[in-house]
Amino acid sequence: MKEASLKSILGLDRMVHEPARLAILTVLSAAEDVEFLFLLKVTGLSKGNLSVQAQKLEAAGYVQTTKGFRGRIPVTSFKITPEGKKALIAYHAQMRALLPKTAKK
Repeated sequence: MKEASLKSILGLDRMVHEPARLAILTVLSAAEDVEFLFLLKVTGLSKGNLSVQAQKLEAAGYVQTTKGFRGRIPVTSFKITPEGKKALIAYHAQMRALLPKTAKK
């Protein structure tokens, strides 16, 4: 592996690179906003893990959390921020750059 590739790996955004957070950001990037229970189902994370990872993403400025009520039932929704979109796009570009170039047949 080339030295430049190693430096690229070390330069990955660790906030995005962690699998649970990458899954959350990927789902959020495809929707306007997503409720906690939907995110829980599609990611397969536990309630505690989803909550902790969402809090970390919110602290980093990548996710916005909205809490409200539907009638008397509490509802938590998440939305990816512009900073989160930029970070996810940059992460994808870095990962693509690390992949070996495939020859066309």
